[in-house]
Amino acid sequence: MNDTAVIIKDSSDQAFMADVIEASKTTPVVVDFWAPWCGPCKQLMPALERAVKAAGGAVNMVKINIDENPGVAGQLGVRSIPAVFGFKDGQPVDGFMGGQPESELNKFIARLSGEADPAAEAEELVARAKDSLAAGDPGGAAQDYAQALQLHPENAGALAGLARLYLESANETGAAELIAAAPASITDHPEIAAVRSKLSLTAEPVADDETAGLAAAVQAKPDDLDARYALAKALAGAGRNGEAVDHLLYSIGKNRAYKDEQARLFLLTIFEAEGTESDVSIEGRRRLSSILFA
Repeated sequence: MNDTAVIIKDSSDQAFMADVIEASKTTPVVVDFWAPWCGPCKQLMPALERAVKAAGGAVNMVKINIDENPGVAGQLGVRSIPAVFGFKDGQPVDGFMGGQPESELNKFIARLSGEADPAAEAEELVARAKDSLAAGDPGGAAQDYAQALQLHPENAGALAGLARLYLESANETGAAELIAAAPASITDHPEIAAVRSKLSLTAEPVADDETAGLAAAVQAKPDDLDARYALAKALAGAGRNGEAVDHLLYSIGKNRAYKDEQARLFLLTIFEAEGTESDVSIEGRRRLSSILFA
């Protein structure tokens, strides 16, 4: 925190260049778009002013009435108010719409002033997203994962979590694009690798009637390891990993080395896709160990 006097002022479309763009090259500027008829704006503005003042000159604040000055708000894509943007070095670098608790306003100011740790805040959001999933709120989890990625694009938990939500909503393309765009620093992270494996399992879906045919073939000839392997792949492609594991373990028990250990290698792909905390992985690994070390 510095000792510079805090500037909080009203501005306009005409003065925006001087009051925000140029001014933010010296000190970050919070821009609050509001209107006299907006109830939430009247609640947010004093809280936001308190947060700016508490920063002791680390940031300044500009207020713009969009009824009188619609130009800049339109250029920034403001569709509802209150809308708040943080400008630094002449560019918008952060923002939000709608009311926020003072704790979140303080975090917003800290990020803008450089006093916050984006990586730590991203971890908090990922933890909250996991709590939301446990409570049955995937929408809230998605928002937190996305916000965490904005704060820290190298957060593997956030990227993998969002990709998993895409997969659960049958958006394989979106999940694949997310994983493909992962920063190089996290491409080998276990959570990213798990989603990549999950995508590989569903890459070649098999029709239900074909799966039923494979099941019939295995029932007729239980030791036909080719048919059993094909059935395991079909089951995994349909998300029936537990059943796939059963067939793969049977194959390993019969002939571990068959076709360069294809059953064991595919089993490990399923375990990776399921994650270490999955019952499928835990029980499957226990059974695999019993077979290998019997």
